[in-house]
Amino acid sequence: MGRSSVVRVSPREAKLKQKLRRHLRTIGFTRGRDGALQIEEQGKEVIRTLHAAQREERLKANAAFLKRRAAKLIPYFAAGNEVDPQRISPVLERVSTTLQRDLFRFASLTWAVPVSNGFGRRIRYLVWDNHNRKLIGILAIGDPVFNLKVRDAEIGWDASQRGARLVDLMDAYVLGAVPPYNQLLGGKLVACLLRSTEVYEDFAKLYGKATGIISQKKKRARLLAITTSSSLGRSSVYNRLRLNGTAYMTSLGYTGGWGHFHIPDKLFAELRAYLRDIGHTYADLHRFGQGPNWRLRTTRAALDALGFRADMLKHGIGREVFISWLAKNGKALLTGKRAKADLGDLLPASKVAEQAVQRWMVPRAERRPQYRTWTHDDLLKLFGSQARSLQAEVKKVKRGARMG
Repeated sequence: MGRSSVVRVSPREAKLKQKLRRHLRTIGFTRGRDGALQIEEQGKEVIRTLHAAQREERLKANAAFLKRRAAKLIPYFAAGNEVDPQRISPVLERVSTTLQRDLFRFASLTWAVPVSNGFGRRIRYLVWDNHNRKLIGILAIGDPVFNLKVRDAEIGWDASQRGARLVDLMDAYVLGAVPPYNQLLGGKLVACLLRSTEVYEDFAKLYGKATGIISQKKKRARLLAITTSSSLGRSSVYNRLRLNGTAYMTSLGYTGGWGHFHIPDKLFAELRAYLRDIGHTYADLHRFGQGPNWRLRTTRAALDALGFRADMLKHGIGREVFISWLAKNGKALLTGKRAKADLGDLLPASKVAEQAVQRWMVPRAERRPQYRTWTHDDLLKLFGSQARSLQAEVKKVKRGARMG
């Protein structure tokens, strides 16, 4: 996994290189004949395994939060017997209060793949079932990466157009349903809510007078499209996402399999510390406007300084990329046409949700009634190594409440 030529390194560098190699072997990577990283198997379970180390780090880092808040937050999540598919009534709610932020954080920690914190401009939402006041899912949009081959090819813009109009795009970096609603295809409902008048209008209120990501010039931004990518390769949730003849998501193809997810947070922190010690500028180059993917650039700089191959960041796991067009003429506007955004078929979240519930969730409940057996204890099991302590804490709080 390193260069074949002999390079003199300090004891600290040697230890860090050894740690990197050991970590990559542990999660399943090997070195091919050409020296590049390769993974023997494919599939969603393999991808989950590759993310396991980073997820465990996130859970440990949030252990105090989970222990302190779990008992208070659990009641906002539904047990299967609390869900009536015929009466599901989704409501989109923008995160602003402490409780909402805690619920978003708690829900995101149930994901098998660690959730990003987003970049730059960010808007987060909770999706509620107004019938029982339980959480259906979460979604969040943030600034997109500057270079995304399949997206840029679909739009057809040149470098100048991209620099001028990237401000009109966002990326859904968190998107999905929580149990038991995910068992009823609630993820499709949440994804469709990206293309709603509320999301468009919230963006206009918060970022309508925005600063260009590259130019740093003031611009009148309007949310024309939102991209997202499947964390587990090909997506069965986002594909064929249509309601009443309107496409809510369109597949653009796959990423090239480059990234940094296989470098967990703790190891990344050591790489940053190493760069800082050798005086490399990328060690602390993470303020908005200094590169949309500073972590990728910083990791690459550290690996290069340690003498590793440049393609160590090519993990080979391609993610399917999708785009949701909020404006029907969005592509033309992104390539320079001056016109009013055509929002003719953009609907309020309530209308989108109503269609999605009837299109996917009600039929799914009839075909697969197993969701009814889901319990809060099952939810706590999703927290891996933290599950037992959380279960004990929740039981203790319940006993205290009964005695009180």
